Amino acid sequence: MTTRIVHTSGAPAAIGPYSQGIIANGFLFTAGQIALDPVSGEIVGVGDVVAQTERVFANLAAILQEAGVDWSAVVKTTVFLQEMADFPKVNEVYARVMGHARPARSTVAVAGLPRGVLVEIEAIVAVG
Repeated sequence: MTTRIVHTSGAPAAIGPYSQGIIANGFLFTAGQIALDPVSGEIVGVGDVVAQTERVFANLAAILQEAGVDWSAVVKTTVFLQEMADFPKVNEVYARVMGHARPARSTVAVAGLPRGVLVEIEAIVAVG
């Protein structure tokens, strides 16, 4: 199996021993993206789940673009929420960004997320 690392300056650099994305066997697997600004490295929208979700999707979009695909190629997402009560707000942003794409999705509430963010999203994407 061959793999290819996907890296873009349009998304935050990995803050640990992982890659922004890996392409393997016709799929792109993204790392979970949080609301980090790729330039400043700072959390965007502290306490504002809508602003954080917007930044998460911008980061994911940069990774997709680097891999040469768009939202229509996304086959599965996992959404991690600090509070399940934020689901309606996150879902509103999700629906707008995804447009007509309807990937499979799991959404889970978690005890904590990196750097105290409110939302993290990862994706599995069909490529080439």
